[in-house]
Amino acid sequence: MTLRIAPSILSADFACLRDAVAAVEAGGADLLHVDVMDGRFVPNLTIGVPVVEALARVTRLPLDVHLMIVEPERHIEAFARAGASLISVHVEVSPHLDRTLTAIRELGVQAGAVLNPSTPAETLAPVAELLDFVLVMSVNPGFSGQRFIPRSPAKVQAVRAVLERAGSRASIAVDGGIQPANAAQVVRAGADILVAASAIFGADDPAAATRRLRAAARVAASA
Repeated sequence: MTLRIAPSILSADFACLRDAVAAVEAGGADLLHVDVMDGRFVPNLTIGVPVVEALARVTRLPLDVHLMIVEPERHIEAFARAGASLISVHVEVSPHLDRTLTAIRELGVQAGAVLNPSTPAETLAPVAELLDFVLVMSVNPGFSGQRFIPRSPAKVQAVRAVLERAGSRASIAVDGGIQPANAAQVVRAGADILVAASAIFGADDPAAATRRLRAAARVAASA
């Protein structure tokens, strides 16, 4: 298993975003997670294409763009052009999910599907062969700092089972309330990408927080 840490800028200080990104780079982050919210699919409103373009200019980290928006298929090309290396869309807002995932991959970007806490893992079965990764939400999306939903590791296990039955080697990311105290638990369940916002950017030293999260996750990865 290749374990990856993806700090989410949702909890970063946007007035000092370049410095925040540099800090997690120094801490050994593997990806930079970018939450795009439209105020419709989720109640919050966050960043868009211009911020992704700006991030692409100041970081060497692959940009993992999570589209929490309705009609994501209308915007994937713009985010790909802006510098996204990974783009994920929610199953709940994608009636033609196979078409959307195919379009993402045709842009040369890794394609992911996102599952809200109440969305069954089995919804991935028809598109498993199109997935580069799955993002399992361990909180209800929209805001950082929420409490980790305890049943989330079981959801990760269910997703891993669906992927294995389909012969898919897609990665599994987990996002929401991730911190050193539960990192090993979700890795043991089958996750190999940990997305963390407040646990990293809410710390006094984001670089050290990034390293702590990786160290905690490695307890399970090396078991």
